[in-house]
Amino acid sequence: MADPIPFTELAPNRYRIPAFGAMRVDAEFYASETILADLAAEDYASLRQLINVATLPGIVAPALAMPDLHWGYGFPIGGVAAFDAAQGGVVSPGGVGYDINCGVRLLTSSLSLAELKPRQEALANALYRHVPAGVGSARQADKRSHRELGALLREGARAAVALGYGSESDLERIESGGRLPGADPEQVSARASERGLPQLGTLGSGNHFLEVQAVDAIYDAEAAAVMGLAEGTITVLIHTGSRGLGHQVCTDYVGLFLKAAAKYGIELPDRQLAAAPINSPEGAAYLGAMAAAANFAFANRQRIAASVATAFEEVGFTPRDHGLRIVYDLAHNNAKFETHQGGRCWSTARGRRGPLALTRTTCRWSIAASASRCWCRATWAATRLC
Repeated sequence: MADPIPFTELAPNRYRIPAFGAMRVDAEFYASETILADLAAEDYASLRQLINVATLPGIVAPALAMPDLHWGYGFPIGGVAAFDAAQGGVVSPGGVGYDINCGVRLLTSSLSLAELKPRQEALANALYRHVPAGVGSARQADKRSHRELGALLREGARAAVALGYGSESDLERIESGGRLPGADPEQVSARASERGLPQLGTLGSGNHFLEVQAVDAIYDAEAAAVMGLAEGTITVLIHTGSRGLGHQVCTDYVGLFLKAAAKYGIELPDRQLAAAPINSPEGAAYLGAMAAAANFAFANRQRIAASVATAFEEVGFTPRDHGLRIVYDLAHNNAKFETHQGGRCWSTARGRRGPLALTRTTCRWSIAASASRCWCRATWAATRLC
C-alpha cells in the first residue's frame, strides 16, 4: 500500500490536497462519502494521478477533479487543469485522452412514449441499420473523400451540414458552434486520416451508445420548457467521439511527446503524462491535430443525428411528426484556450460532467457499442453528461 494522501475538507463534498513534494500547486477534488469510500478502495490511485498533474510545468492552481473522479490514462477521469503558456505551461495528449472530443448529444422530439411504443421494434431495427456500432464499425459505402475529410477536420459540424446532414440552426445548440478553432489537418497523420475516412456517422466501441429514452420526471419546469422537455417526451442520447482518427492522433503524439519531454527537460512522474511546452513546435502541432480530431467528432455526432432522423422517418414518422431537434451537444474530452487568473491558459478536461440534470429518463432501447441489436433496461439515469 502506498503512503497516505493528506487532504482536508474545505466545504461539504469539497477537499484540498496541499502541495507537497514535487507538486507545483494544490489539488482539489469533489467527492461524496460514497465516492470517498471508492477512492479508498482503489488506494487513492486516481488522487495520485491528480497529484502527478499538479507537478507539470505552468499549471494554474489548483489541479481539479470533478465528482466522476476515477483512474484514467495519465490524467484521472474527471480531471480538469489549466496551463499558462507564458509561464512555460505544457500540453499533454493524456490530458485530453485517446477519444478526443468524446461527448454527448441529446435530441428531443415531438413524440410521446405512447405514440412510439407500437413502432418500438421497427425503430430499434432501423436504428441498428442506419447507425453502425462496434469495434471497427465503418460506412464503406459512405466513405468520404480526402477533400471532404479535410473540410470536416477544419469546420466540424458545419462541414457535415454542408454535406446535407442537419441544418445551420443545429450549430446554435452545439458547444463552440460545433467547431474548435486552430485545426490543422496537415498535423493529422496519414494513418489517422485513413482510419477516419470510413467512420463518419459511426458509434464505435467501448462505452459508446445511442439510446432512445422517455422523460418520466421534471425537476426544473422552467428550464425543461425552454429545452422542449416534458413528461412522456421521447428523447435520444448519443455518446461517441472522434473514433479511430482521434485515437490515432493521441497515439502519434504520445510517442512524439515522450521525446519532447526529454528535449525540453520536463520531468514526468508518469510516462502517460508525456508533455511538451504549449509554445513549442511539437505543442503547436498537437494543438492543430487535436482541434482537427475534435471537429471530426462534432461532425460525427451531426451525421449520426441525421441517421437517427432517417430511422424515425423509415418507420413512418414524418419530420413534422418526430420534430427531432438538438437540446445540447457537449464534449467531456476536450481542451481549449481560456482566461484564468488574468492569463491566457490552455485548459483540458477528461470526463467532466455537465450540470444538466433537469429530468429523469426511463431508458427504453439502446444500440450499444458491442453492436448488439438492442435491449430493454428497467433502470433510469439522469439526462446529463456521462
